[in-house]
Amino acid sequence: MTNLRTVSDTKRAFYSIHTRPVNSVYRRVVEELMVEMHLLRVNEDFRYDPIFALGVTTSFDRFMEGYQPVNDKEAIFSALCKAQEADPIQIRKDGQRLQELAQSKSAQEMLEWITQAANSGGDELQWQLRNIAQNPKFKYSRLFAIGLFTLLELSEGNITQDEESLAKFLPNICTVLNISESKLQKDLEIYRGNLDKIAQVRQAMDDILEAQRKRRSADEVQNGDSTGVSESNPPDSESASEISS
Repeated sequence: MTNLRTVSDTKRAFYSIHTRPVNSVYRRVVEELMVEMHLLRVNEDFRYDPIFALGVTTSFDRFMEGYQPVNDKEAIFSALCKAQEADPIQIRKDGQRLQELAQSKSAQEMLEWITQAANSGGDELQWQLRNIAQNPKFKYSRLFAIGLFTLLELSEGNITQDEESLAKFLPNICTVLNISESKLQKDLEIYRGNLDKIAQVRQAMDDILEAQRKRRSADEVQNGDSTGVSESNPPDSESASEISS
């Protein structure tokens, strides 16, 4: 019997691959995504698919937006995937293929493409979707939900900005792919809420940094003015005494 990798094994693998410290503000994001991917990959019903890949890349890119130093961001993604014994290049490639597909279609065309895939297959991507629709043990996940949402978000017209239209589309997609509508709706609600929260945190960080920059600039100007006064108009003994006191 093969021993399953534990969450601790995956974390150790990640930190042995990415040896630089992870920015403390983003560490929780990285570790939560790491654990989520780990728990899926050790589940016997889980099967990798391109929508999951799109969900992984979208989730990472959205929640890691603004990461500093910026050059570490892709190294963290690579380590995150390799710690799961997954190929980061393949995950990026599969996610990119779906992004390009979505950008070439309207939401209605996207739904028709998914419906055709579920019913009769087609190209390679459509056959993978057909396997999902016909698999009674398909392991649904939040990352899969994010991948589906991203397909609609990237399609022409961005239907996700119209709550009424989105509410009509999602049940159709769930029916076609044989996945739970209630789970999908709940996961997307949490996902969108978390995006709002992290945007607020990022804005607060920007405000703090901007305030610090302004204080430094003001201090530099004040120090410069003080130096100029001292050099051009040295205080008399009485003034100096008052300043020192």
